[in-house]
This record gives sequence, structure tokens and C-alpha cells, in this order.
Amino acid sequence: MDRKARNINPFTDFGFKKLFGEEVTKDLLLDFINSVLEGVADPVVELSFSKNEHLGQLELDRHVVFDIYCMTGRGERIIVEMQKAFQVNMKDRSLYYTTFAIQEQAIKGAWDFSLKAVYCISVLDFKLSGEQDNGNYLHRVGMVDLLSGKLFSNKLHFIYLEVPKFLKKQEELETKFDKWMYVLKNLEYLERLPGAIQEKIFSKVMEMAELVNLEKKDRKAYEESLKNYRDLKNALDASEAMGIEKGIRETVVKFFKAGVSLELISQALGMGIEEIKGILKDVR
Repeated sequence: MDRKARNINPFTDFGFKKLFGEEVTKDLLLDFINSVLEGVADPVVELSFSKNEHLGQLELDRHVVFDIYCMTGRGERIIVEMQKAFQVNMKDRSLYYTTFAIQEQAIKGAWDFSLKAVYCISVLDFKLSGEQDNGNYLHRVGMVDLLSGKLFSNKLHFIYLEVPKFLKKQEELETKFDKWMYVLKNLEYLERLPGAIQEKIFSKVMEMAELVNLEKKDRKAYEESLKNYRDLKNALDASEAMGIEKGIRETVVKFFKAGVSLELISQALGMGIEEIKGILKDVR
């Protein structure tokens, strides 16, 4: 018997922004970021939202729109991205995104090239391609000297959270990071907070996420966002057996025939609209 959803799905565009992308929920974002960066950076005590749309330096350059882009009181830049469907060039996408957070720090005139750290946190509703299935759901990537293995620079950090690989049960939750991963994975169907997560911050998550608390216009926006999420997931599930690289053309066609828009196909697969059109030109 299918479970009944009680709360918003945090992997929908609406759900992610509702939980982490509004001034009223900035405390949730701050707590989540600190749980992810624990042991990597000093605790963030001050956070402000920055403009999430960034243009390239040239008119023809591509532009990006971050899910959430913020700055700490120390000037560090933090990008928080939610990815609901596999992307062929996921790691390249992360690299590309961080270039905007680096270049904007340039100062006109005399400048010694001193930079503040940039953190790119990717919350994934899928498993990273090419990663060994060793059960690791947290990946912290930095810049190291390949010969010595020592840290080369602490100014660039990539953090990937593979939520589907998080398998801990309620009684196994120990750290704040564990609790956040559990909540993100189970929130849609969570009726009440387990004893191990009876904390004020997670009570607020539940309050913000309850479907019955959404206003009519927000409920409509969420339903549309949920439909887009399900369209993407269903199309990917149908094509998974073909392999990502080998079946990329078949995946595009399946998306299209499932009624998924070109914009969503582009977002899911990290491909240009014109490239997608070229694949679909002979599809009836």
C-alpha cells in the first residue's frame, strides 16, 4: 500500500527553496551548512543571501542561477545546490559554478589576488556516476598535491551528499549531520520526529514542511514542482538499465516522449537546448 505524503518533498525546487532559501528559514540553512562543514571549517555564525543569478563576463557567456548562494560574515561564499536527477557532467558543473564565486572577488585596480574560501555543497537525490559503491554518502573534495597528498589550498571545497546511500536507522543517528541526512531522506512521509531528532531546529523543519500549512497559492506551486520532479525521476528510472553514457540519446528521447519539457531535460542531463533539439529532430 502506498504511503501518503504528509510533508513537502525537499528534492522539488519548491520544497528546497521553502526549507532553505527564505529569510524566515535562514536558521535552518545555517544549521544545515554547519553540520556539513563540521571539521572542515570554523562554524558559520552569520549568513546573508546573495544574488543567485550570475552572468559571464562577456555578453555571449552562459549564465548560471544557483539554488542558494550566500556569504558568511567572514566573506566566504557558499553555494548550496539540490540535484534531483543524474547529470552526465555533474562534477564539471560544480567546477563551472565555483568560477563565478571566485571571479566576483576580484578587486579593480591593485589587488594581491587574496581570496576568501568557496564551498559548493551539492545535495544529490541520486548516486554519483563512477564512484565506488563502498557505502560512502559524503564526499569532501579539495585541492591537494598529488605527490605528497598534502593540502595545496584551502580556498576551494566541493561537498557531495548522496542522500539515497544514507541507510542509517533512527537508533544509529549520532551527529547533527546524520540527523539532517535522515530528515532529508524521509521528510516527505515523516509523521513525527523520532526521539533522536527531538530538537528545536527539526521541529521547525516539520512545521515549514507540513502540506496542511501551505497556503493555497503555495500548494499549487508545490504540486507543479512535484509533477516536474516525478516526470524526471520516472524517465530516468525507465532508462537506467541502458547505462548513462551509452544510453544518453535514448534517455533524451524517453524524456521527450514522457512529456518532459526541453528545459527540464537540459537541467537534468546538463545538455544544451540546441544539442537536445538535434537529437530529437527525427523523433515523431
